[in-house]
Formats: sequence, structure tokens, C-alpha cells
Amino acid sequence: MKKIFFASIAFILFEIAMFIVVGNWLGVFPTLLLIILASLAGIAITKNQGLKSIQNIQESIYRGEPPGHAMIDAFLVFLGGVLFLMPGFISDLIAMTLVLPWTRKMYKPVIIEWIRKKMENKHVIIIQR
Repeated sequence: MKKIFFASIAFILFEIAMFIVVGNWLGVFPTLLLIILASLAGIAITKNQGLKSIQNIQESIYRGEPPGHAMIDAFLVFLGGVLFLMPGFISDLIAMTLVLPWTRKMYKPVIIEWIRKKMENKHVIIIQR
């Protein structure tokens, strides 16, 4: 828990440093405009990819297949959307890699391995109705 806290503080400080550097380079108003435009563009891309992810989940269920990979995609798109709502250049860059399909593939093996380890260690509870 302490690692997450300190990583969050370091991330926020790095974002502030990036604001200062870019603000000195471009000026205050262009920097603010750039942040707003990046967030709006990111939200539009997130909406599009989110709808595609939900559609992929529905198609998997309709075919009778487990929607595991489609659900991981939907989770990554959601996480990217949350990061787009945070003001900052680094968070927007990370969010873009989470939202775009060709860069999202980098994260999937890590998440699948993490889920697999949790299931092997019996840290995952599956409730059936």
C-alpha cells in the first residue's frame, strides 16, 4: 500500500513538473488549450473504443465463448478513459496507449498473467448463480 501511495505522489509531482516545462516552453494559454484538446480527443477515442469493446463482449457471449479477452479490452479502455479525465501530459500519453487497439496489446499479457497467478494462489473468488 505504501508503494502505491509513493508512486502516486511521484506521478503527481512528475505531472506538475511537465506542466511547468511545457508552460515555460509554450506559454500558459497554449498549454491549457493543449491539455483540454488532448482530453477531448481522448474522450472521443475512448467512447468509440469503449463501444467496440462492449460490442465484442456481446458477440463473444452470443457465440457461446468466454468473453475474457474482450473484458480485458473493455477494462483497459475504461482505465484509459479515467486517465484522460485527469489533467496532465503523462496521464494522457499512458491513456492513449491503453485506448488504442494496437498499443493495448502490450498490456494484455501482463494482465492475463496477473489474473492467472491470482487464480493459482486462490485469491480469486468466482460466484456462480
